Amino acid sequence: MFWNSTSTTLADVLSRRDLFTRGAAGFAGVALGGMLCEEAAKAEDSSGKAGGFHFPPRAKAVIQLFQHGGPSHMDLLDPKPELNKQDGKPMPKYFTDLVKISSHGNLLGSPFKFRPYGECGVEYSELLPHTAMCADDIAVVRSMHTEHNNHEQALWQIHTGRIVTGRPTIGAWVSYALGSENQNLPAYVVLRTDNALPIDGTRNWSSGFLPPRYQGVHFRHTGTPILYLQPPSPVSDNTQRLRRELLSKLNDEHLANHPRIAPDLEARIASYEMAARMQLHAGEALDLTQETADTQAAYGIGKQPTDSYGRRCLIARRLVERGVRYVQIFIEGQIWDTHAKNAETTRNCCDRTDLPTAALLKDLKQRGLLDSTLLVWGGEFGRTPVSQSGDGRDHHKQGFSMWLAGGGIRGGQAYGATDELGYHAVENRTMVADLHATVLHQLGLDHKRVTFNVHGRDERLTDVYEAKVLTPLLA
Repeated sequence: MFWNSTSTTLADVLSRRDLFTRGAAGFAGVALGGMLCEEAAKAEDSSGKAGGFHFPPRAKAVIQLFQHGGPSHMDLLDPKPELNKQDGKPMPKYFTDLVKISSHGNLLGSPFKFRPYGECGVEYSELLPHTAMCADDIAVVRSMHTEHNNHEQALWQIHTGRIVTGRPTIGAWVSYALGSENQNLPAYVVLRTDNALPIDGTRNWSSGFLPPRYQGVHFRHTGTPILYLQPPSPVSDNTQRLRRELLSKLNDEHLANHPRIAPDLEARIASYEMAARMQLHAGEALDLTQETADTQAAYGIGKQPTDSYGRRCLIARRLVERGVRYVQIFIEGQIWDTHAKNAETTRNCCDRTDLPTAALLKDLKQRGLLDSTLLVWGGEFGRTPVSQSGDGRDHHKQGFSMWLAGGGIRGGQAYGATDELGYHAVENRTMVADLHATVLHQLGLDHKRVTFNVHGRDERLTDVYEAKVLTPLLA
């Protein structure tokens, strides 16, 4: 771009490209790649109405506390006294679908004690003392099973419904179907460890074949909430206003000159406008100094090892208060992947996450938000009832545990069961698609009607499965 010495206005001397190159820091659009929409498709249910409920919802929002690596169900949520009795004995012949038969040893009982909690009397491990105090609000599903023992495929299934990559995550489907209740914040927010990605990275919150605007937006829990959201140097309100007015005029002109791609441009412009609104509102939503010292202490903020996870849990509460539909809390790597030192590593994981998790549930309840906020806790699979490397546990797809609370879930129950050794889900077997159907149902969505046409086929989250809503879990 060459300067024209006869030009008298900024619009005359700056092309759109040059404007974005020079002024991007003030608008933050390039930093929010997940909000840039390359397609014109809009959220529609099968009736063709943009974003809407199929029936009255029980939950307005979901907070998914995802535990990368696969927590050990028989050490946390599914007591197995028979496994403990047979500790050290050879595994039964029906243990035929382990990941690496040659590396497995004998049966491995749990060193942790279980006891009943709450009026319901559901048993929890001593490793979850804080979560266990909320037993009457929690429905533990002890009969989950999935289709693959590898992390990647199991992650794709728990997040997207299939063991293949490239599909939208459940959060993206919710964003597509319902949008946000707050026009100044995204519908789908991701809270991960700021300095490290979880295993499988951004695919954990991808929009897949849905337009990119529906993928998760990463909010930081330390420092600047969203990188590049604010200019590197102070800019007056008047200058910001003039910049936005100029940008609006350039957008209108560009739109008028390119009618054939107008829908794509309109979607992209909307994303930039969201970025501008977030400049004013995202910082406030993530400002934990507005919380009392007692509240921060309850979440374990300010002390180790709970500070990081506690901050994300508290931010999640502040986001659903402000109308965000789907919040995912991740942790770095896959800390629950206990191939060695299972007891020690599982204890460390619980030390980091148990207190903040329980604080979130209690805080939501105290504020009257638990009835409208669905909590989902769990990983991509469980762990083996046999040892690996002497003191570890391997991946296990045949039976594992998750829990749900709030959002119209009837707490104080344990649903389903694995066999006496914790190997197979045998009672009320629950596949991942059932979990997905239930989450969508609580949000007022029929999982069979939330679809998106791809190459002539209506795709959906539960897709090829005959999924069922877990009605026994519902209040």
